[in-house]
Amino acid sequence: QVQLVESGGGLVQPGGSLRLSCAASGFTFSNYIMSWYRQAPGKERELVAAITSIIVSTNYADSVRGRFTISRDNAKNTIYLQMNSLKPEDTAVYYCKAYRPLTAATYWGKGTLVTVSS
Repeated sequence: QVQLVESGGGLVQPGGSLRLSCAASGFTFSNYIMSWYRQAPGKERELVAAITSIIVSTNYADSVRGRFTISRDNAKNTIYLQMNSLKPEDTAVYYCKAYRPLTAATYWGKGTLVTVSS
């Protein structure tokens, strides 16, 4: 059974930091490109950051580049999103996504809410 379980969301003040985690199970983690997406109220879901496996490369949305860092631990089947210098516009539900290019298999987590507010 495939599972992606996000954790680490919460309420933080502007300028603060949070670290999100996504624990994966039920598939061969190292075969998948892992990503973080977010969806703010009334807006479409958007890509925040992505990370490949084996030969690791990363990609970031312009709005978070330099503030957020995505990483993965293939031994723990987990990805992380370190979020620094948070802004109110970062408020959203953050989702973890797994994608295997060879088969187009795609899995989503249920999301974790991040609220940036004073």
